[in-house]
Amino acid sequence: MAKTDENKNYKVIAENRRARYDYAIEDDIECGVILEGSEVKSLREGGANIAESYASVEDGELFLVNSYIAPYKQAKTFGHEEKRRRKLLVSRREMARLWSDTQRKGMTLVPLVMYFNHRGLAKLKIGIAKGKKNHDKRESEAKRDWGRQKQRLLKDHR
Repeated sequence: MAKTDENKNYKVIAENRRARYDYAIEDDIECGVILEGSEVKSLREGGANIAESYASVEDGELFLVNSYIAPYKQAKTFGHEEKRRRKLLVSRREMARLWSDTQRKGMTLVPLVMYFNHRGLAKLKIGIAKGKKNHDKRESEAKRDWGRQKQRLLKDHR
């Protein structure tokens, strides 16, 4: 989504760019994040990292594990823990599908991007992914390089 007049609140907070390299993402799902006040303030300043985090289904609930949200300096006594587990909000039907994909099919839940949506709410896009082997990574890298070369050739040919 591009930042336009109608989506003036949309803002990407953190992106996991390595996820598409390490995993074959088959589907993605948008979910809400339960945050404390100081976490929201810190996210508005852009202090977050989801590169080494993952999502897991535990006891019928979905959690974001090992994500980092920087401490908010102005919240002295009411601060937050930087790497705490954060609960994610999805519907029951989506929760059942996520549980089935992770337990039965051996898929992984990888956070792709954290952002504020057009209403100003913090959202997280999670990819339902399968891990790539080294030869798969080389293959996708070769495809990407060939696409770049093709674009250069077409640009020079004109």
